[in-house]
Amino acid sequence: MGTISIQDIRPLNIADSPIIIAGPCSAETEQQTLDAAKALSAGGVKLFRTGIWKPRTMPGSFDGVGDPGLEWLKRVKRETGMFTATEVATVDHVNAALAAGIDIMWVGARTTANPFAMQDIADALRGHDEVTVLVKNPVNPDLDLWIGAIQRILNAGISRVGAVHRGFSSAGEHLYRNDPQWHIPFDLRRLAPGMTILCDPSHIGGKRELVHPLSQQALDMGFDGLMIEVHCDPDHAMSDSTQQITPDELKTILDRLVIRSGVPVEDELALLRQQIDDCDHELLAVLARRMSVSREIGEFKKANNLRVMQPQRYQNVLKNRLAEGERLSLDSDFVRRIMQAIHEESVRQQLD
Repeated sequence: MGTISIQDIRPLNIADSPIIIAGPCSAETEQQTLDAAKALSAGGVKLFRTGIWKPRTMPGSFDGVGDPGLEWLKRVKRETGMFTATEVATVDHVNAALAAGIDIMWVGARTTANPFAMQDIADALRGHDEVTVLVKNPVNPDLDLWIGAIQRILNAGISRVGAVHRGFSSAGEHLYRNDPQWHIPFDLRRLAPGMTILCDPSHIGGKRELVHPLSQQALDMGFDGLMIEVHCDPDHAMSDSTQQITPDELKTILDRLVIRSGVPVEDELALLRQQIDDCDHELLAVLARRMSVSREIGEFKKANNLRVMQPQRYQNVLKNRLAEGERLSLDSDFVRRIMQAIHEESVRQQLD
């Protein structure tokens, strides 16, 4: 595991506690950008975020307005006094953002995962220590990759560096859009206790109704603040519509958040319990996928006039699972009861 030069990190130049960075996923029009900024400013938010360049999974998706949006951010800063933040993924992005006087640049999960891109960005930032840089976790749960990306920015002489936890990609249906795996930002905190670490509940949850509980959970676990996607008309947003909330909803959430004093950042019991919760979410997601396959098998059996109950198949599965459980140091009676319950539900699903 890598290390971070703690002595090189200065606190972000932001006095608020918790730190709140909010704004639309994407700057779509000048008026939409200004409306969101003014509504957030009226609610006391001081840091405005929006995407100018959008790294999208599929070609043909809205990939941002590009450089013209920087003029909109300059107007936001001029008319509201807010700090401005946007994502950068290339040297050209960095140079354009520097020229526009952007206060905070963040590096997205896809870019963090690419050491070549991170080094290019770090080199472009060299000599601009006035800028704050936030590094989101990579898409895959690799702490060393996250640390390496942060270290490259620090090595370029940028001392106001923070991290943003936005969860990790995973296949299949899950409660969260991106698996939080809270133990990874906890490990980062241990390695860099002086660094600001924010949570992005919008990208972790992927649904607006999860923003509040995830925000509270993050603050309870010692995160320094939140980065939240806010849009005046989220249902018609051009990107990430399901996870954005309105300025009024943000105000309600912030008013309801409980700021607890004396919560230990490295509370081992809280971390262990959270890992239990994460495992439970994964178990339920796997079981849901298994039952989906069972229903497909049921349809196949009906179409081919086959019996639902296949005793020999079940005995073979049980024998294999018991052996596998033994290799994993799981009690055989425990594994047998689990497999029996799963088999019974699988049969019920096939009969429906």
